[in-house]
Amino acid sequence: MFEQDISAIQAVITNYFDGIFYGDVKKLETAFHPQCLLFGDINGQPYFKNLQDYLLGVSNRKSPNDLGEEFGMKILGVEVLNEIASVKLHVPMLGYNYYDYISMSRIDGNWVIVNKMFTNVDTGK
Repeated sequence: MFEQDISAIQAVITNYFDGIFYGDVKKLETAFHPQCLLFGDINGQPYFKNLQDYLLGVSNRKSPNDLGEEFGMKILGVEVLNEIASVKLHVPMLGYNYYDYISMSRIDGNWVIVNKMFTNVDTGK
């Protein structure tokens, strides 16, 4: 069961990555629970959005792909315990060096993102 969980989680994260990289809001939305909350900071400025506001923001910006960026997103770690999982991601895009901490839950047999926390780490460039 554990390997199936990892594969299912990776599939959800792939939809998340593809959604934000290509600006595919429909694909991005499939990765999240509808009541997901997103918290973080961008260069020290607090960030908080519900899922609908987040999706609206993604739909109203140029995607990293449209801007000619190279895809560099990757999974750094996954931990699964029973029906919950924690996933650490590196998400460089749009001139930022984001690290995401994703909380997931298996709901009705499907893994979904229930919370996203993130920060931009200054690379000193």
